[in-house]
Amino acid sequence: MSLVFSERLRALFAPPHYIALPLAGVDLSTSGVKAVRLSEGTHGLVLAAYTEARLPAGAFTDGEIIDRAAVIESLTTAAKETGITSANVSLPESKSYLFETTAVGADKDAQRIALEQHLDEFIPLPPAETVFDFVEVGRDPQGEATVAGIGFAHRIVEETLTTFDAAGISVRALEGETFASSRALLPHGDDSTVLIIDVGKTTTKISIATHRIPRFTTTIDIGGHALTLAVQKYFGVTEAEARKVKAERGIVPTPGNEEYLAAMLSTVSAIRDEISRHLTYWQERAAVGSVREPVSRALLVGGNASVRGLPEYLEGTLRIPVTAGDVFINLASRDTWVPSLDYTESLAYATAIGLALRDHATSYA
Repeated sequence: MSLVFSERLRALFAPPHYIALPLAGVDLSTSGVKAVRLSEGTHGLVLAAYTEARLPAGAFTDGEIIDRAAVIESLTTAAKETGITSANVSLPESKSYLFETTAVGADKDAQRIALEQHLDEFIPLPPAETVFDFVEVGRDPQGEATVAGIGFAHRIVEETLTTFDAAGISVRALEGETFASSRALLPHGDDSTVLIIDVGKTTTKISIATHRIPRFTTTIDIGGHALTLAVQKYFGVTEAEARKVKAERGIVPTPGNEEYLAAMLSTVSAIRDEISRHLTYWQERAAVGSVREPVSRALLVGGNASVRGLPEYLEGTLRIPVTAGDVFINLASRDTWVPSLDYTESLAYATAIGLALRDHATSYA
């Protein structure tokens, strides 16, 4: 790990020893910047502020900052609207390298040294150009630690840090998207194995988490915008009109809806098949005595997760319950407060909320 990285960031997964205020998270993605700030209410954590600052097309693509000026402008706007001066920040799943292995050593420092000697076996980058961290997830029959780790190219980390610096946002910690979203969507203390499906604008990210720690992640290069384009092509309408039709009709079979549904399913089925392929592989390994636990359910999140009929459609193939996620599940009970963020819209804020929760005292207990 480089000196600048270790000086400026805490370990990606290490639990904080104190409550750090404000609790803030900033998620940078293809569609824009999502920022949230949480605060302690009378009955627990509540959403104090949130915003989304859109990015022009091509400004942030495939996990890369292309138009730095546009990204800085959106970050600055989001920070101003939410009152954020420091935050935990996401790193893109598409640029991450998740690995799982055993680590020899009496403590984390010794385990890190051992892993560094074999880092090129897990991450296809020169070790000198890589930053990584890991968390212990169990012990093998011989008593050695099993760890889940994640690595990024050093340039991705440095590019993110310098961009946020230019926007006037102090980065408290960097974290992979799927680690943050798992923390937001899975209840504190949950030990189940869950498939998380994040349907974004141009991609669909899938991850499998156990004990709220991602053990598998991948990105499918198809997202909700492809559905919008299918509606546009079928009806010959504008993009705005197509989004409205998509929201109203979804993929629910109705009389006289057959041709429209076929147009939609030609795209949705590609997403479904990729999810099914990865899930089947995981379930088969779990069934033959692997240390992995079988996936028990799936959660849908993301800006396009609210398409009508999508949970039922996926459930028919995946053969596990599929429901929309709840990004407020680790905040105060809704009996004591009403979020100002609409539920459908909130599905796009899982990563940002998970990042904000990272500094809460109970986020790792």
